[in-house]
Amino acid sequence: MKIATFNVNGIKSRLPHLLRWLAREQPDVACLQELKALDGAFPADEIRQAGYHSLWKGQRSWNGVAILARGTEPVEIRRSLPGDEADEQSRYLEAAVDGIVVGCLYLPNGNPQPGPKFDYKLAWFERFIAHARTLADSKHPAILCGDYNVVPTDADIYNPRSWRKDALLQPESRECYRRLLAQGWTDAIRHLHPDAPIYTFWDYFRQHWQHDSGLRIDHLLLNRTLAPSLRSAGVDKWVRGEEKASDHAPAWVELDTSLQKPSRPARKRTS
Repeated sequence: MKIATFNVNGIKSRLPHLLRWLAREQPDVACLQELKALDGAFPADEIRQAGYHSLWKGQRSWNGVAILARGTEPVEIRRSLPGDEADEQSRYLEAAVDGIVVGCLYLPNGNPQPGPKFDYKLAWFERFIAHARTLADSKHPAILCGDYNVVPTDADIYNPRSWRKDALLQPESRECYRRLLAQGWTDAIRHLHPDAPIYTFWDYFRQHWQHDSGLRIDHLLLNRTLAPSLRSAGVDKWVRGEEKASDHAPAWVELDTSLQKPSRPARKRTS
């Protein structure tokens, strides 16, 4: 089973990129962020024609998350992150797909910092950590996929020097991510590629894509129940090289889901 996360940076303008990626890579589950569209503008018909059923929660001009499942219906669990009923930003969606709990998140960017946007980032992160604990401790397999807007360490960025004041590298952001992992989550890409320079985001400035000057901010975290199923993980970099592409590339994991299914009892022999 292949599960992926992709910040599309505008579902309407980047729909052709999304459809080409789905056709070529055929993930079983795709978590999308930054739809930048209201619910009614989500291209459910086009995505259904590509073989995927969808859950989504949009928002005008920014934010928005979706979960796509190939050949099956994702079963909605929740449409928002608990802990603040007044928060109207569309940043979290959770569903069950083939027995796996899939959380799709778009964590706040937090820039400029310091300031109210960074305060909101940290407050949202605290709520997310609290909710993630319930999934980390669960016996049900769970995965949290999305744009975390956190560069976990200096090894996850081409050159941290010019980004030191950015919210993505702040000690508070990184500490939240460390506390999240300490619950027992496995950062799939870093677990399988502990020393490789792997990036998921290249901004549009100073030819960062052409020079491979990237950041790793899109993560897929597996709870203790699901982590033994991990077989491979990577990034579909070719998507970032498309004309007028999103500034993110899809990141993915492949799982041996047979390890999550109970074995059938042996048949009794008859004489």
